[in-house]
Amino acid sequence: MSVLACIDRSDFAASVCDHAVWGAQRLDDAAIELLHVIERRREPAESRDHSGRLGVDMSESLLQELAEMDEQRNRLTQQAGRHLLEDAAQRLQAAGVAHVSQRLLHGELVDHLKEHEAGASLVVVGKQGETAHQAKEHLGRNLERVIRASYRPVLIAPPKFQPIRRFVFAYDGGKSSGRAISYLVETGMLNGLEGHMLFVGDGNAPERVRLADAVRHLRGAGIQVTEEIRAGNVP
Repeated sequence: MSVLACIDRSDFAASVCDHAVWGAQRLDDAAIELLHVIERRREPAESRDHSGRLGVDMSESLLQELAEMDEQRNRLTQQAGRHLLEDAAQRLQAAGVAHVSQRLLHGELVDHLKEHEAGASLVVVGKQGETAHQAKEHLGRNLERVIRASYRPVLIAPPKFQPIRRFVFAYDGGKSSGRAISYLVETGMLNGLEGHMLFVGDGNAPERVRLADAVRHLRGAGIQVTEEIRAGNVP
């Protein structure tokens, strides 16, 4: 059993680590794997090949210089990535996590997710990434892709960690909700917290039965929850 913590150089990295510690403790002191993916660099305008434009003489020496700059940039990026992972590992170990591993990869996070989440019980990712300062009101561009690609529960870390004492379960009676309940029962991850089961619908008899069954299942595992049905439609 392990927790996969996906970090980058954003302000959310520390929060991801702290939430990963919380998750690991909830999962019987699970190990934590730190994953940092160096994304494909978007070439800045000033370093593009303008040799096809009139009035620009792109000499071989200049092309060579650009190639050397790219090579140096890649080395520095890898070095920064290793330092990021090492700093994160030290933070986890200081918090009492006994088993920490590090992984530095290239490409896109979603492309590596399936392989590296295979042995994990929980994936932790920041609400926003390295470009968060450009649009603070938006979710990170990778967040929805990660959630859709992941076969594991995903914990989304806010900017700062706060102890989690309460949770709301948005229950719709579907297969995904059933799997989520099974996960909570099997792992005991939310045992001892204040829970609230929320069902949005018509409140007809079948819906009430499904909600009651879900609540009964959780309470039978020692998870205390309240329940509520609200009329309306889920967007």
